[in-house]
Formats: sequence, C-alpha cells, structure tokens
Amino acid sequence: MLIGHLDTVFPEGTVAEWSLSQDGENAYGPGVADMKSGQLNMFKALSQLPEDVADRLSICVCMNPDEEIGSIYSGDWLKGIASKSRYVLVAEAARADGSLVKARKGMASYKIEFKGKAAHAGNEPEKGISSITELAHWITTLNQETNFEIGTTLNFGVVKGGSAGNVVPDYASTVLDIRFWDNDDYARLEQKIQQMLENPSLQGIETELTREAHKPAFTPNEGSEKLMALIEKTGQDMGLDITWQAVGGGSDANLTGSLGVPTIDGLGPIGGAMHSRNEFLVLDSIEPRLTLLRNVLINLAETINR
Repeated sequence: MLIGHLDTVFPEGTVAEWSLSQDGENAYGPGVADMKSGQLNMFKALSQLPEDVADRLSICVCMNPDEEIGSIYSGDWLKGIASKSRYVLVAEAARADGSLVKARKGMASYKIEFKGKAAHAGNEPEKGISSITELAHWITTLNQETNFEIGTTLNFGVVKGGSAGNVVPDYASTVLDIRFWDNDDYARLEQKIQQMLENPSLQGIETELTREAHKPAFTPNEGSEKLMALIEKTGQDMGLDITWQAVGGGSDANLTGSLGVPTIDGLGPIGGAMHSRNEFLVLDSIEPRLTLLRNVLINLAETINR
C-alpha cells in the first residue's frame, strides 16, 4: 500500500499570489514538499517498476483529500485497505536532513465551547456566568498535564470570547491540540476531559466538546523494524546512507502503523519548512529518492513467495 495526500494547509487562492519557483538548488511553493513531490515520487516509481514486480506486489495507491485536517473522512477507508496489506509506505517528504520517519506522535484536536450568561459587569455582575472564567479553568487545569519527559503536550492554540470589557461574557471557545507518544496516557487524558465536561467549575455553565480529529501514536513494531532494515540495505546498495527520525507531527502513517501493519514514512524527496511560506523541496534529492522507493519495492517483491 502506498499513501499520499492531495490537500495542503494553504487557503484557496494561494497559488495565484505564490506559485512554484526554483533557484537551481530548491523549489518553493505551497505544498511543494508536503506533499506534491511525494505524489509524483510514487507515480514515477511505479511507472519504472518491472512488470513482474508490480504483479507480485499488487500495489494499491491511496490518495486522500483530507490528511491536513486529520483524515477525518478518509481514515476508515485507509485503515480498511491497510488491514489487508503486507506493508505500508507513506511518501511524505523526507526530513530536511534526509532522514526517513520511523515514528510519529499521536494527536487529538478538540473544539470546546462554553456558554454562560451575560450581565453588566458593573451593575449586576453576580447575575452573570462567565464563559471565559470556565475557559480559563480548563486551560490552567489541563496545562498541568503536559509532560515533556514522556512526550505528552497540550496546547490551547486558539481562544475566543467576550464582547466588551463591561459585559460578563456569555460565550467563549478554544481549540485544544494534544500530542502524545503513549496511547494509554492519551486515554487517561480523554477520561479527565470527560470528567471536566461533566463537572464544570461554575454552576450554570454549559460546555460543548467536539473531537475534530484523532490519530493514535505510531511507533515501530517488529515488522516495521524488519522493513527499516530492508530500506537501509537498499540505500546502502545505492550508496545512500539511511537515517531515521521520530517526529511530533502526524500523518496517515499513524493510522496504518497503529493497526500493527509494518509502516514507514518519509519516502518522498527531501523537503522542509512545511506549512510555511518558506516551504522547500531539495531538487537534487528527487532522483535518488525516486530510485530508493523503486528499489525498495523491487526488494519487497523478493520477500514474497512467487
């Protein structure tokens, strides 16, 4: 199974003002590394495969349109295909230092809305129920759950609320991002969040919680380690030193790796500064990374009984 995504993080109309450019060393543009180059890498590698290799592997190429928002619509589809696959290769960009990706943190994203009661902050503050006060309680309570040692982090990245300084706010909202290596620790956090939802600190407050995205942590298993060894040997035969990283950002490798299917990510060309106006693709990495993917597929075919 080969996976790539069609979407980028950039808003509609970006290409009209910032399109593809290159300076001889790097190419620049929206999604040039994440992950238009990886899509081309997959298709070019497949087009160069010997026919008998393609027949033995029976490759399924999956291209989804919603990876950047958590694969909320395509996740079950991807997992269904992965569960029938021997291997999963994800063609997200290799890291800026050339490393492939062997592990990715899990992630969860929540939208949390607080509904209180408005009142004049000077004349009748006691008649109000402050949605922002409840929001602040959530932030100060859950931020204490961040544990850098085990890699669990919580970030309230968007906060909105209130209409004027002299009004007790009746509405506030936030977006909470959670990252983790330990799926059990995330389950504990999810239980704590549910308890806070059911037991607000302010009487009369209404809280609505929506989990908008979730991907479990992806870490190597025995099958993935064997796949890593095959990729390292393939690179060695090409004179290409293969290195690995475990990274905090999620991808569709989280979905397939969590099923226990041997999964490796970062099999696209080298790129960096993803999700920014500085996003780049290293041009002279295209050919060797294309060859690496093609040769990995050829070597995988040799592991399958004819």
